Amino acid sequence: MDLYQKYLKKTGVYGKVKEMRHPLVTIEGLPEVRPNETIIFEQGQKGQVLDIDEDQVHALLFSNAPLPIHTKVTRTAQPISIPLAPQLLGSMINPLGVLLGHTQEAIEEKERRPLFIPAPGIDARVKIDQAFLSGVLKVDLLLPLGKGQRELILGDVKTGKTSLVLSILETQVKQANTLTVYAAIGKRNSEINQLSTYLKTNNILQNTVVVASSASDSPSIIYLTPYAAMTIAEYFKDLGNDVVLILDDLSTHAQSYREISLLSRRFPGRESYPGDIFYAHASLLERAGNFKHPKKKSAAITCLPIASTVEGDITGYISTNLMGMTDGHILFDVDIYNKGQRPAINIPLSVTRVGRQTQSDFLRAINVEILSTLSQYTKLQNIAHLGSELSADSKRTLEKGKALNVILQQEKEIIPRDIQIILFGLVWLGATDFTSNTEYQNLLAELLKLYAKEGNRKKIESLTDAPSISKFLITLKDSSEIMALCKVKTT
Repeated sequence: MDLYQKYLKKTGVYGKVKEMRHPLVTIEGLPEVRPNETIIFEQGQKGQVLDIDEDQVHALLFSNAPLPIHTKVTRTAQPISIPLAPQLLGSMINPLGVLLGHTQEAIEEKERRPLFIPAPGIDARVKIDQAFLSGVLKVDLLLPLGKGQRELILGDVKTGKTSLVLSILETQVKQANTLTVYAAIGKRNSEINQLSTYLKTNNILQNTVVVASSASDSPSIIYLTPYAAMTIAEYFKDLGNDVVLILDDLSTHAQSYREISLLSRRFPGRESYPGDIFYAHASLLERAGNFKHPKKKSAAITCLPIASTVEGDITGYISTNLMGMTDGHILFDVDIYNKGQRPAINIPLSVTRVGRQTQSDFLRAINVEILSTLSQYTKLQNIAHLGSELSADSKRTLEKGKALNVILQQEKEIIPRDIQIILFGLVWLGATDFTSNTEYQNLLAELLKLYAKEGNRKKIESLTDAPSISKFLITLKDSSEIMALCKVKTT
C-alpha cells in the first residue's frame, strides 16, 4: 500500500481493474502508460504492461493471487527492471531480483537495468576467435565451440542435456574462471533444489547466479526468467568478465508465452503459438556474443539455450525457430541414449557454425580424422557381420573405431583438452587396446593424475601444441612418461 501511494503521488494517475484472466489484467485508465512499464496495484502487487488499446490497458500480474474487480492501479513511469550488484554471485533469485531462500543476506543494489533492451549492433562486436572448452571430448574435438557462440542444446527429456551443461559450467568455472548465469525456467521445486545442491557440492555456486522460476509461479514470472538472466549476464560482461549463460529451457518459456498470448486474445499461429514468438526468442539470443570492451580486447556472453523435442522430432516449431537463430545445435538422440552411450550426442545431425574458426589446423585435422574413421568403422562393421575377409587396413580401422567409441564414452568426469588430444594420439598409435571400459578408465585416471602435476602439465601442453598430426604422434611416441602408462602392443 505504501509503494502504491508513493507512485500515485509521483505520477498523479491511476486506473481500475476491469477484467481478470490470470495472469492477464485488463485496466481502464492509466493515461500515458507505456509498453513494458512497471505498474503497482493498491495492495502492493506488481505488474507489467503488455498491450495498450485506445481505451484500456492489458497487463501481466506477477502475483499468483487474482485481483478483485475495481482494484486501483498506478503507473511508475519505469520499465520492468532488475537490481544488479557483484554480490549477486553465489545467490539464487527470481526474475524480479528477489532472493530465494532464507539464509541469504539482502544484496546492496548498485544499479538497475531494464529487462527488455535492443541487442547491440555489429559495431559493438568482435570476431569469435577464442575456444570455449566444455571438458567433454565429444564436444571439444568433434563439435568445437567458441567464446560468444550461441549453441542450442536439443533433445528429448531425460537424455542428458542438463548433465552436459552442468559439466560445461564446472569446466568453465574451474579451468577458465568464467562467471555463469543459470536460468531455471518453470522448473519443479525439486529440480531447483537439486541444481542448487549440485552447484554447492562442486564448488561452482560462488561463480554462479541462478535465476529461477518455479512451475507453480505465475506464467508472467516464467516469461521474464530468461530476460532477467540475460540482463545479469550483460551486467557482468560489462564489468569485463566472460560469462556463460544457460537457458533451461526455452520450450517451457514458449509455452508460458503462448498461454499469456491466448489469454490476451492474440491471433494464434502455428501450434497456437503467437506470431511474435520468433521475435521474442531472437531478440533475447541476439544479446549474446563476443563484444568489444574498453579495458580488455573483448568480453563474451556464451549462450547455451536448451529446447526439448518429442520422440526425437527436431522439426517442431520452437526447435526449428531456435535452430535458425543460433550458431549451431548439439542434438541428444534418445536411441543413442538407450544404447547406453554417454553423452548421447548424435554427431552427424549436430552442427557448430563458428567454433571451428577458433581451432588450429592441427585440431581441425584431428576432427577430420576422427569423423572419417568413425564413418568407415560403421561401414566396415556391416561388412564384417557378413563374414567377409578384411584387409589389414580394414582391421586396423575397426580397431581404431572400437577404441574411439570407448574414449568417446564419458559420464561426469571433466577431461582437459590436452588429455583429450593425448587419448586421440594413443588410439592412433595403437599404443593400447581398450578391451574394456575399466581398462580405459584406469588409463584416464593415470593421465589426469600426471596432468595434475605442474611440471608435467607444461610438458603435455607443449606436446599437444603440434603443427601436424604426424609430428604430434612422433613426439608422443618418444614421451616415456605417457607411454609407460599404456599397455604397449607387442605386434
